[in-house]
Amino acid sequence: MGEEYDAALVESFLEKVGQRLDGAVDRQVRRQLAEQQMVVARGGARPKQAAESNFGERFGFAIVSLVLAVPLSAIGAANAGLAGLIVTWLGIVGVNAAHAARLWPWQRTSQRRKSDWED
Repeated sequence: MGEEYDAALVESFLEKVGQRLDGAVDRQVRRQLAEQQMVVARGGARPKQAAESNFGERFGFAIVSLVLAVPLSAIGAANAGLAGLIVTWLGIVGVNAAHAARLWPWQRTSQRRKSDWED
């Protein structure tokens, strides 16, 4: 097609992607604002299901972690052999452990108490 058409095609594609992302972000923000307004209307009580159900976040983090683990493992093993592979996986496990630490029961309890003090 030529470079002019290729550039126009790429720009058009990026514009459409940007519009869809903007729409998705707007919907998400509106939904969160509506949830916050419902919490305020109910007297500040947090809905238990929304507060404690973060399966989607955990699942998404696990998927991204596994997807990134493949190329990181290849890079680590190619550059430093078995030691590089081990260091890479220790890093992956460390990141996942740090993410999981946010969800430990005693931290959730302290976060609830802190939010109760702030209200």
